[in-house]
Amino acid sequence: MKKLTIPCDFHGVNAPFTVYIGNPEPAHHPLQFQSQWLSKERGGAIPQEFMESLQKIKEIADRNNVSFEELCTYALTASTTASTTASEAANAGGGGSIGDGK
Repeated sequence: MKKLTIPCDFHGVNAPFTVYIGNPEPAHHPLQFQSQWLSKERGGAIPQEFMESLQKIKEIADRNNVSFEELCTYALTASTTASTTASEAANAGGGGSIGDGK
């Protein structure tokens, strides 16, 4: 089971909330029950974009007969690596830094 902390909406205020990702039942969204609980018990909402992304990953996992949990781990790792690489490239873009003569 993969533990993730994501920003959730609590009546207009974003706050971190931990969700757990495992291999869901075929007929359910991966976070269906956690999303319902968060809404009912805490008045919070998991971002729709995150819910849709997990649904797409679930569909890909089902279609390719691979573990949803493992595919999520791969996707999150790849996304983090891509974000870090893009950020590093932007920072190296010649903006200069203090004391480098630019």
